[in-house]
Amino acid sequence: MKETAGKVFSIAQDRKPVPGCTTSVGVHDSDALAVIHFSLAADTDISAETHPDPKLLVVAAGSMEAYATDGRTWQLSAGDGMVTPTDVPVGMRSETGCVYTEVIMRKETTMNNAIKAGDVFKLADLLPYQEGTIVNMDVAHNSGMKLALMSFDAGTGLSEHSAPGEALIFALDGEGVIGYEGEEHVIHAGENFKFDKNGRHFVRADKRFKMALLLTLE
Repeated sequence: MKETAGKVFSIAQDRKPVPGCTTSVGVHDSDALAVIHFSLAADTDISAETHPDPKLLVVAAGSMEAYATDGRTWQLSAGDGMVTPTDVPVGMRSETGCVYTEVIMRKETTMNNAIKAGDVFKLADLLPYQEGTIVNMDVAHNSGMKLALMSFDAGTGLSEHSAPGEALIFALDGEGVIGYEGEEHVIHAGENFKFDKNGRHFVRADKRFKMALLLTLE
């Protein structure tokens, strides 16, 4: 992924819209998935198109309307997610400006039953906190990627380990501590973090914390 590993960053801050323009930057492209950050300035749009693969939209900042050529529309704001339908052209437009990430799942993908194409949901609301417990939910996976959600009650965490691929963290709620290659980083809701393949890391929740983890498996 074309993000810098080992530091807290913000997609919302790094990809602020350019007045009067739409911008996009691809940060990952493989047989299994593509990850693209989009920025829509106020009163701009991306034309409706049909895509053969499921596309997950994750809004980092602002608000936008997804619209289908059959007349359906969906309102999304910061923290919202949506899997776009694959049977009808869908576009995006914003009156006030929006930054979002598009995850295109290219291989045959298994989706959690909690996720339905065409439904708007808040990623942070898909799983609860549970006292003294770490709660996990696999949202989507195929042979080359996994998207998972995790909630950490205060005082819980993951011991140091490494992953077989690169990983992008979306902090969804609360505050966590990411340990990476011997350094600790505090991360808050709305911020992001990247692990390189085989990077040693841990997660500690001194306070309650929720995050999404997008992991490559190639």
